[in-house]
Amino acid sequence: MRLEAGSQDPTPTATKKFYHALYFQVVVALILGIVVGYLWPGFGAGLKPLGDGFVKLVKMMIAPVVFCTIVSGITSLSDTREIGRTLVKSMALFYALTIAALLVGLAAVMVIQPGLGMHVSPASLDPTVVTRYAKEAAPVGLADFLLHIIPTSFFGAFADGEVLPVLLIAILVGFALTRTGKAGEPVLRGIDSLSHVQFAAFGFIMKLAPLGAFGSMAFTVGKYGIGSIGSLGLLLLTFYIACGFFLAIIIGGLARAHGFSLWKVLRYFREELLIVLGTSSSEPVLPRVLQKLEALGCKKGVSGLVLPMGYSFNLDGTAIYLTLASMFIAQACDIHLSATQIFTMLGIMLLTSKGAAGVTGSGFVALVATLTVIPDLPVAGVALIVGIDRFMSEARALTSIISNCVVSIVVSIWENACDREILARELNQNYAGTERYLEDGREIEVFPLHPQSPAQPSR
Repeated sequence: MRLEAGSQDPTPTATKKFYHALYFQVVVALILGIVVGYLWPGFGAGLKPLGDGFVKLVKMMIAPVVFCTIVSGITSLSDTREIGRTLVKSMALFYALTIAALLVGLAAVMVIQPGLGMHVSPASLDPTVVTRYAKEAAPVGLADFLLHIIPTSFFGAFADGEVLPVLLIAILVGFALTRTGKAGEPVLRGIDSLSHVQFAAFGFIMKLAPLGAFGSMAFTVGKYGIGSIGSLGLLLLTFYIACGFFLAIIIGGLARAHGFSLWKVLRYFREELLIVLGTSSSEPVLPRVLQKLEALGCKKGVSGLVLPMGYSFNLDGTAIYLTLASMFIAQACDIHLSATQIFTMLGIMLLTSKGAAGVTGSGFVALVATLTVIPDLPVAGVALIVGIDRFMSEARALTSIISNCVVSIVVSIWENACDREILARELNQNYAGTERYLEDGREIEVFPLHPQSPAQPSR
Protein backbone atom coordinates (compact mmCIF):
# COMPACT_ATOMS: atom_id res chain seq x y z
CA MET A 1 0.00 0.00 0.00
CA ARG A 2 1.20 3.50 -0.74
CA LEU A 3 -0.30 6.44 1.12
CA GLU A 4 0.31 9.96 -0.03
CA ALA A 5 0.69 12.71 2.55
CA GLY A 6 -2.71 13.58 3.94
CA SER A 7 -4.36 10.40 2.73
CA GLN A 8 -7.10 9.10 5.03
CA ASP A 9 -7.43 5.60 3.62
CA PRO A 10 -5.63 3.05 5.82
CA THR A 11 -6.94 0.07 3.85
CA PRO A 12 -4.19 -1.90 2.10
CA THR A 13 -4.38 -1.71 -1.67
CA ALA A 14 -1.48 -4.02 -2.39
CA THR A 15 -0.31 -7.27 -0.90
CA LYS A 16 3.28 -8.37 -1.04
CA LYS A 17 4.14 -11.89 -1.98
CA PHE A 18 5.68 -13.62 1.02
CA TYR A 19 8.97 -14.11 -0.84
CA HIS A 20 9.24 -10.35 -1.35
CA ALA A 21 9.21 -9.71 2.40
CA LEU A 22 12.58 -8.82 3.88
CA TYR A 23 12.25 -11.24 6.80
CA PHE A 24 11.67 -14.18 4.43
CA GLN A 25 14.67 -13.25 2.29
CA VAL A 26 16.91 -12.96 5.37
CA VAL A 27 15.75 -16.34 6.70
CA VAL A 28 16.55 -18.00 3.37
CA ALA A 29 19.92 -16.22 3.29
CA LEU A 30 20.77 -17.46 6.80
CA ILE A 31 19.90 -21.05 5.90
CA LEU A 32 21.95 -20.87 2.70
CA GLY A 33 24.84 -19.34 4.64
CA ILE A 34 24.84 -22.24 7.12
CA VAL A 35 24.71 -24.80 4.29
CA VAL A 36 27.52 -23.16 2.30
CA GLY A 37 29.70 -22.72 5.39
CA TYR A 38 29.20 -26.34 6.40
CA LEU A 39 29.67 -27.96 2.98
CA TRP A 40 32.40 -25.65 1.66
CA PRO A 41 34.09 -24.14 4.73
CA GLY A 42 36.95 -22.54 2.80
CA PHE A 43 34.60 -20.84 0.36
CA GLY A 44 32.23 -19.85 3.18
CA ALA A 45 35.01 -18.26 5.22
CA GLY A 46 35.96 -16.27 2.13
CA LEU A 47 32.51 -14.66 2.02
CA LYS A 48 33.27 -12.52 5.06
CA PRO A 49 33.57 -9.31 2.95
CA LEU A 50 29.85 -9.58 2.08
CA GLY A 51 28.82 -9.24 5.70
CA ASP A 52 31.50 -6.70 6.53
CA GLY A 53 30.58 -4.60 3.52
CA PHE A 54 26.91 -4.49 4.46
CA VAL A 55 27.67 -3.49 8.05
CA LYS A 56 30.05 -0.76 6.86
CA LEU A 57 27.43 0.59 4.46
CA VAL A 58 24.93 0.91 7.30
CA LYS A 59 27.45 2.29 9.78
CA MET A 60 28.29 5.17 7.46
CA MET A 61 24.62 6.23 7.70
CA ILE A 62 24.19 5.89 11.47
CA ALA A 63 25.89 9.09 12.64
CA PRO A 64 23.91 11.48 10.38
CA VAL A 65 20.65 9.57 10.97
CA VAL A 66 21.05 9.77 14.75
CA PHE A 67 21.99 13.45 14.53
CA CYS A 68 19.02 14.45 12.38
CA THR A 69 16.56 12.30 14.36
CA ILE A 70 17.57 13.70 17.74
CA VAL A 71 17.81 17.33 16.59
CA SER A 72 14.38 17.27 14.96
CA GLY A 73 13.00 15.35 17.94
CA ILE A 74 14.25 17.89 20.49
CA THR A 75 12.92 20.83 18.49
CA SER A 76 9.52 19.13 18.26
CA LEU A 77 9.13 18.99 22.04
CA SER A 78 6.98 21.68 23.59
CA ASP A 79 9.00 21.59 26.80
CA THR A 80 12.74 20.98 26.43
CA ARG A 81 12.92 20.20 30.16
CA GLU A 82 11.53 16.80 29.13
CA ILE A 83 15.01 15.94 27.85
CA GLY A 84 16.53 16.08 31.33
CA ARG A 85 13.77 13.91 32.79
CA THR A 86 14.09 11.45 29.92
CA LEU A 87 17.85 11.16 30.41
CA VAL A 88 17.56 10.55 34.15
CA LYS A 89 14.75 7.99 33.83
CA SER A 90 16.50 6.20 30.96
CA MET A 91 19.81 5.93 32.81
CA ALA A 92 18.06 4.66 35.95
CA LEU A 93 16.29 1.96 33.94
CA PHE A 94 19.48 1.11 32.01
CA TYR A 95 21.42 0.50 35.20
CA ALA A 96 18.59 -1.45 36.83
CA LEU A 97 18.43 -3.78 33.82
CA THR A 98 22.22 -4.08 33.67
CA ILE A 99 22.31 -5.15 37.32
CA ALA A 100 19.54 -7.67 36.62
CA ALA A 101 21.43 -8.99 33.57
CA LEU A 102 24.68 -9.37 35.55
CA LEU A 103 22.84 -11.29 38.27
CA VAL A 104 21.07 -13.54 35.75
CA GLY A 105 24.40 -14.43 34.14
CA LEU A 106 25.94 -15.08 37.55
CA ALA A 107 23.02 -17.27 38.65
CA ALA A 108 23.09 -19.30 35.42
CA VAL A 109 26.81 -20.08 35.61
CA MET A 110 26.63 -20.88 39.35
CA VAL A 111 23.71 -23.27 38.88
CA ILE A 112 24.81 -25.09 35.70
CA GLN A 113 28.59 -24.76 36.31
CA PRO A 114 29.76 -25.34 32.71
CA GLY A 115 33.47 -24.98 33.60
CA LEU A 116 33.50 -27.42 36.52
CA GLY A 117 35.91 -30.33 36.09
CA MET A 118 37.98 -28.84 33.25
CA HIS A 119 41.02 -28.31 35.56
CA VAL A 120 42.84 -25.94 33.23
CA SER A 121 46.21 -24.62 34.42
CA PRO A 122 46.48 -20.83 33.92
CA ALA A 123 50.14 -21.33 33.01
CA SER A 124 49.14 -23.43 30.00
CA LEU A 125 46.97 -20.71 28.45
CA ASP A 126 48.22 -18.77 25.44
CA PRO A 127 48.53 -15.06 26.41
CA THR A 128 48.98 -13.93 22.80
CA VAL A 129 45.23 -14.36 22.20
CA VAL A 130 44.62 -11.39 24.49
CA THR A 131 47.09 -9.00 22.85
CA ARG A 132 45.03 -7.77 19.92
CA TYR A 133 41.88 -7.34 22.03
CA ALA A 134 43.67 -5.58 24.88
CA LYS A 135 44.55 -2.75 22.49
CA GLU A 136 40.88 -2.34 21.59
CA ALA A 137 39.61 -2.46 25.17
CA ALA A 138 37.60 0.58 26.15
CA PRO A 139 38.86 2.84 28.98
CA VAL A 140 37.81 1.48 32.35
CA GLY A 141 37.98 4.66 34.44
CA LEU A 142 34.82 6.76 34.72
CA ALA A 143 36.68 9.96 33.87
CA ASP A 144 38.24 8.37 30.77
CA PHE A 145 34.85 7.09 29.67
CA LEU A 146 33.19 10.50 30.03
CA LEU A 147 36.04 12.23 28.21
CA HIS A 148 35.74 9.67 25.43
CA ILE A 149 32.19 10.91 24.78
CA ILE A 150 33.52 14.37 23.88
CA PRO A 151 34.74 14.34 20.26
CA THR A 152 37.97 16.04 19.21
CA SER A 153 36.00 18.24 16.81
CA PHE A 154 32.43 18.81 15.66
CA PHE A 155 32.88 16.80 12.46
CA GLY A 156 35.24 14.34 14.13
CA ALA A 157 32.26 12.68 15.78
CA PHE A 158 30.73 11.98 12.37
CA ALA A 159 34.05 10.79 10.97
CA ASP A 160 34.54 8.28 13.80
CA GLY A 161 30.91 7.12 13.59
CA GLU A 162 30.53 6.55 17.34
CA VAL A 163 27.00 7.04 18.66
CA LEU A 164 27.67 8.78 21.99
CA PRO A 165 29.73 11.72 20.64
CA VAL A 166 27.13 12.27 17.91
CA LEU A 167 24.41 12.09 20.56
CA LEU A 168 26.16 14.83 22.56
CA ILE A 169 26.47 17.12 19.54
CA ALA A 170 22.86 16.48 18.51
CA ILE A 171 21.57 17.44 21.97
CA LEU A 172 23.62 20.65 21.96
CA VAL A 173 22.47 21.62 18.45
CA GLY A 174 18.86 20.70 19.24
CA PHE A 175 18.79 22.93 22.32
CA ALA A 176 20.53 25.71 20.39
CA LEU A 177 17.88 25.62 17.66
CA THR A 178 15.11 25.92 20.24
CA ARG A 179 16.71 29.19 21.40
CA THR A 180 17.45 30.80 18.04
CA GLY A 181 13.86 31.15 16.81
CA LYS A 182 13.42 32.22 13.19
CA ALA A 183 17.16 32.39 12.60
CA GLY A 184 17.36 28.64 13.11
CA GLU A 185 14.38 27.72 10.92
CA PRO A 186 16.42 27.35 7.69
CA VAL A 187 18.84 25.04 9.49
CA LEU A 188 15.98 22.98 10.90
CA ARG A 189 14.34 22.68 7.47
CA GLY A 190 17.67 21.59 6.04
CA ILE A 191 18.09 18.93 8.72
CA ASP A 192 14.53 17.69 8.10
CA SER A 193 15.17 17.47 4.35
CA LEU A 194 18.49 15.69 4.93
CA SER A 195 16.71 13.21 7.18
CA HIS A 196 14.27 12.29 4.39
CA VAL A 197 17.15 11.78 1.96
CA GLN A 198 19.05 9.64 4.44
CA PHE A 199 16.14 7.31 5.10
CA ALA A 200 15.56 6.95 1.36
CA ALA A 201 19.21 5.99 0.89
CA PHE A 202 19.00 3.67 3.89
CA GLY A 203 16.02 1.94 2.27
CA PHE A 204 18.22 1.08 -0.70
CA ILE A 205 20.99 -0.27 1.53
CA MET A 206 18.58 -2.49 3.47
CA LYS A 207 17.77 -4.38 0.29
CA LEU A 208 21.28 -5.80 0.62
CA ALA A 209 20.52 -7.21 4.09
CA PRO A 210 19.98 -10.81 2.84
CA LEU A 211 23.35 -10.71 1.07
CA GLY A 212 25.07 -9.41 4.20
CA ALA A 213 23.39 -12.01 6.41
CA PHE A 214 24.35 -14.78 3.97
CA GLY A 215 28.01 -13.74 3.92
CA SER A 216 28.26 -13.35 7.69
CA MET A 217 26.64 -16.70 8.47
CA ALA A 218 28.70 -18.55 5.82
CA PHE A 219 31.86 -17.03 7.31
CA THR A 220 30.92 -17.97 10.89
CA VAL A 221 30.15 -21.61 10.07
CA GLY A 222 33.00 -21.94 7.58
CA LYS A 223 35.63 -20.32 9.78
CA TYR A 224 34.77 -21.77 13.18
CA GLY A 225 32.79 -24.83 12.19
CA ILE A 226 29.75 -26.21 13.91
CA GLY A 227 32.01 -28.85 15.45
CA SER A 228 33.82 -26.18 17.49
CA ILE A 229 30.70 -25.91 19.63
CA GLY A 230 31.07 -29.48 20.90
CA SER A 231 33.69 -29.13 23.65
CA LEU A 232 32.17 -25.93 25.01
CA GLY A 233 28.57 -26.73 24.21
CA LEU A 234 27.48 -26.56 27.85
CA LEU A 235 28.86 -23.03 28.16
CA LEU A 236 27.03 -21.99 25.02
CA LEU A 237 23.82 -23.62 26.23
CA THR A 238 24.15 -21.90 29.62
CA PHE A 239 24.52 -18.53 27.92
CA TYR A 240 21.48 -19.03 25.70
CA ILE A 241 19.41 -20.17 28.69
CA ALA A 242 20.46 -17.08 30.64
CA CYS A 243 19.59 -14.75 27.75
CA GLY A 244 16.23 -16.48 27.23
CA PHE A 245 15.40 -16.24 30.93
CA PHE A 246 16.33 -12.55 31.05
CA LEU A 247 14.17 -11.72 28.04
CA ALA A 248 11.18 -13.82 29.04
CA ILE A 249 11.08 -12.89 32.74
CA ILE A 250 12.75 -9.48 33.14
CA ILE A 251 12.04 -7.79 29.79
CA GLY A 252 8.76 -9.65 29.29
CA GLY A 253 7.64 -8.65 32.77
CA LEU A 254 8.59 -5.02 32.10
CA ALA A 255 6.50 -5.06 28.93
CA ARG A 256 3.49 -6.68 30.62
CA ALA A 257 3.65 -4.16 33.46
CA HIS A 258 3.20 -1.40 30.87
CA GLY A 259 0.36 -3.03 28.98
CA PHE A 260 1.98 -4.58 25.92
CA SER A 261 3.30 -7.98 24.91
CA LEU A 262 6.96 -8.83 24.38
CA TRP A 263 5.96 -11.47 21.84
CA LYS A 264 4.14 -8.88 19.75
CA VAL A 265 7.17 -6.59 19.93
CA LEU A 266 9.34 -9.46 18.66
CA ARG A 267 6.91 -10.06 15.81
CA TYR A 268 6.81 -6.36 14.98
CA PHE A 269 10.61 -6.10 14.78
CA ARG A 270 11.16 -9.54 13.25
CA GLU A 271 13.07 -8.31 10.17
CA GLU A 272 15.46 -6.31 12.32
CA LEU A 273 16.03 -9.23 14.70
CA LEU A 274 16.83 -11.56 11.80
CA ILE A 275 19.35 -9.06 10.43
CA VAL A 276 20.96 -8.83 13.88
CA LEU A 277 21.05 -12.64 14.02
CA GLY A 278 22.75 -12.84 10.64
CA THR A 279 25.31 -10.08 11.13
CA SER A 280 25.93 -10.52 14.89
CA SER A 281 25.61 -6.74 15.16
CA SER A 282 22.79 -4.48 16.30
CA GLU A 283 24.11 -1.38 14.53
CA PRO A 284 22.73 -2.18 11.04
CA VAL A 285 19.14 -1.90 12.30
CA LEU A 286 19.40 1.31 14.35
CA PRO A 287 17.90 3.68 11.73
CA ARG A 288 15.15 1.23 10.86
CA VAL A 289 14.20 0.66 14.51
CA LEU A 290 14.01 4.43 15.02
CA GLN A 291 11.47 4.61 12.18
CA LYS A 292 9.41 1.74 13.51
CA LEU A 293 9.31 3.15 17.05
CA GLU A 294 7.95 6.38 15.62
CA ALA A 295 5.33 4.42 13.73
CA LEU A 296 4.35 2.71 17.00
CA GLY A 297 3.24 6.07 18.37
CA CYS A 298 6.44 6.97 20.24
CA LYS A 299 7.47 10.62 19.96
CA LYS A 300 10.70 11.07 18.05
CA GLY A 301 12.05 13.41 20.73
CA VAL A 302 11.94 10.63 23.34
CA SER A 303 12.47 7.33 21.49
CA GLY A 304 15.07 9.02 19.26
CA LEU A 305 17.04 9.87 22.39
CA VAL A 306 16.55 6.67 24.39
CA LEU A 307 17.41 4.14 21.67
CA PRO A 308 20.85 5.56 20.69
CA MET A 309 21.69 5.91 24.40
CA GLY A 310 20.71 2.29 24.91
CA TYR A 311 23.22 1.20 22.28
CA SER A 312 26.00 2.24 24.66
CA PHE A 313 24.40 2.14 28.11
CA ASN A 314 21.99 -0.81 27.93
CA LEU A 315 23.92 -3.76 26.53
CA ASP A 316 22.19 -6.44 28.58
CA GLY A 317 23.44 -9.29 26.40
CA THR A 318 27.01 -8.16 27.03
CA ALA A 319 26.33 -7.86 30.78
CA ILE A 320 25.09 -11.47 30.93
CA TYR A 321 28.11 -12.58 28.91
CA LEU A 322 30.60 -10.81 31.20
CA THR A 323 29.52 -12.53 34.42
CA LEU A 324 28.98 -15.89 32.77
CA ALA A 325 32.32 -15.91 30.91
CA SER A 326 34.30 -14.62 33.89
CA MET A 327 32.88 -17.22 36.27
CA PHE A 328 33.35 -19.93 33.63
CA ILE A 329 37.07 -19.08 33.47
CA ALA A 330 37.24 -19.23 37.27
CA GLN A 331 35.53 -22.63 37.30
CA ALA A 332 37.69 -24.00 34.47
CA CYS A 333 40.91 -22.87 36.21
CA ASP A 334 39.75 -24.09 39.66
CA ILE A 335 39.83 -20.56 41.08
CA HIS A 336 37.49 -20.00 44.00
CA LEU A 337 36.14 -16.46 44.31
CA SER A 338 34.76 -15.19 47.60
CA ALA A 339 31.48 -13.29 47.79
CA THR A 340 33.43 -10.05 48.22
CA GLN A 341 35.49 -10.75 45.10
CA ILE A 342 32.36 -11.58 43.10
CA PHE A 343 30.55 -8.39 44.10
CA THR A 344 33.69 -6.35 43.36
CA MET A 345 33.74 -7.96 39.93
CA LEU A 346 30.08 -7.05 39.39
CA GLY A 347 30.83 -3.43 40.27
CA ILE A 348 33.63 -3.32 37.69
CA MET A 349 31.35 -4.86 35.09
CA LEU A 350 28.75 -2.14 35.63
CA LEU A 351 31.30 0.19 34.07
CA THR A 352 33.02 -2.05 31.52
CA SER A 353 29.67 -3.15 30.07
CA LYS A 354 28.93 0.47 29.14
CA GLY A 355 30.21 2.01 25.97
CA ALA A 356 30.88 -1.29 24.17
CA ALA A 357 29.65 -0.65 20.66
CA GLY A 358 26.95 -2.93 19.25
CA VAL A 359 29.30 -4.53 16.76
CA THR A 360 30.67 -8.04 16.40
CA GLY A 361 33.31 -8.86 19.00
CA SER A 362 32.65 -5.89 21.28
CA GLY A 363 31.51 -8.20 24.09
CA PHE A 364 34.80 -10.07 23.91
CA VAL A 365 36.71 -6.77 24.07
CA ALA A 366 34.65 -5.76 27.12
CA LEU A 367 35.53 -9.12 28.74
CA VAL A 368 39.25 -8.48 28.21
CA ALA A 369 38.84 -4.97 29.67
CA THR A 370 37.13 -6.47 32.71
CA LEU A 371 39.71 -9.18 33.36
CA THR A 372 42.63 -6.76 33.06
CA VAL A 373 41.46 -5.02 36.25
CA ILE A 374 40.50 -8.18 38.16
CA PRO A 375 43.74 -9.64 39.55
CA ASP A 376 42.05 -12.83 40.73
CA LEU A 377 41.32 -14.13 37.21
CA PRO A 378 43.88 -14.77 34.44
CA VAL A 379 43.33 -12.54 31.40
CA ALA A 380 44.71 -15.35 29.25
CA GLY A 381 41.63 -17.33 30.27
CA VAL A 382 39.75 -15.74 27.39
CA ALA A 383 41.64 -18.17 25.16
CA LEU A 384 39.26 -20.83 26.46
CA ILE A 385 36.23 -19.23 24.83
CA VAL A 386 37.62 -17.36 21.84
CA GLY A 387 36.71 -20.30 19.57
CA ILE A 388 32.99 -20.07 20.29
CA ASP A 389 32.70 -16.34 20.98
CA ARG A 390 31.28 -15.77 17.52
CA PHE A 391 28.41 -18.15 18.29
CA MET A 392 27.71 -16.18 21.47
CA SER A 393 27.80 -12.76 19.78
CA GLU A 394 24.44 -13.35 18.07
CA ALA A 395 22.71 -13.88 21.41
CA ARG A 396 24.46 -10.87 22.92
CA ALA A 397 23.31 -8.60 20.11
CA LEU A 398 19.76 -10.01 20.03
CA THR A 399 19.30 -9.68 23.79
CA SER A 400 20.53 -6.09 23.77
CA ILE A 401 18.44 -4.90 20.81
CA ILE A 402 15.25 -6.52 22.16
CA SER A 403 15.83 -4.91 25.54
CA ASN A 404 16.44 -1.50 23.94
CA CYS A 405 13.28 -1.69 21.85
CA VAL A 406 11.18 -2.43 24.94
CA VAL A 407 12.96 0.21 27.03
CA SER A 408 12.34 2.85 24.35
CA ILE A 409 8.61 2.10 24.44
CA VAL A 410 8.52 2.02 28.25
CA VAL A 411 10.32 5.36 28.68
CA SER A 412 8.04 6.90 26.04
CA ILE A 413 5.05 5.69 28.09
CA TRP A 414 6.58 7.15 31.27
CA GLU A 415 6.99 10.51 29.54
CA ASN A 416 3.44 10.46 28.09
CA ALA A 417 5.16 10.46 24.70
CA CYS A 418 3.52 7.31 23.37
CA ASP A 419 0.05 7.10 21.84
CA ARG A 420 -1.27 3.96 23.53
CA GLU A 421 -4.03 3.55 20.95
CA ILE A 422 -1.54 3.49 18.08
CA LEU A 423 0.80 1.23 20.04
CA ALA A 424 -1.95 -1.33 20.71
CA ARG A 425 -3.27 -1.21 17.15
CA GLU A 426 0.13 -1.60 15.48
CA LEU A 427 1.22 -4.45 17.77
CA ASN A 428 -2.12 -6.23 17.44
CA GLN A 429 -2.36 -5.67 13.70
CA ASN A 430 -2.16 -8.81 11.61
CA TYR A 431 0.26 -7.16 9.21
CA ALA A 432 1.73 -10.24 7.55
CA GLY A 433 1.84 -9.80 3.81
CA THR A 434 1.11 -6.07 3.73
CA GLU A 435 3.45 -3.17 3.22
CA ARG A 436 3.53 0.56 3.57
CA TYR A 437 5.67 3.43 2.51
CA LEU A 438 6.46 6.73 4.11
CA GLU A 439 6.58 9.68 1.76
CA ASP A 440 9.79 10.86 0.13
CA GLY A 441 11.02 7.31 -0.28
CA ARG A 442 11.23 6.46 3.42
CA GLU A 443 10.10 2.86 3.40
CA ILE A 444 9.06 0.54 6.20
CA GLU A 445 7.73 -2.78 5.02
CA VAL A 446 5.15 -5.27 6.22
CA PHE A 447 2.78 -3.23 8.35
CA PRO A 448 0.06 -0.72 7.51
CA LEU A 449 0.30 3.00 8.11
CA HIS A 450 -2.45 4.62 10.12
CA PRO A 451 -3.28 8.09 8.81
CA GLN A 452 -2.71 9.69 12.22
CA SER A 453 0.55 7.88 12.91
CA PRO A 454 3.30 10.24 14.06
CA ALA A 455 5.56 8.52 11.54
CA GLN A 456 3.80 10.52 8.85
CA PRO A 457 5.66 13.83 8.65
CA SER A 458 3.74 17.01 9.21
CA ARG A 459 3.99 19.87 6.79
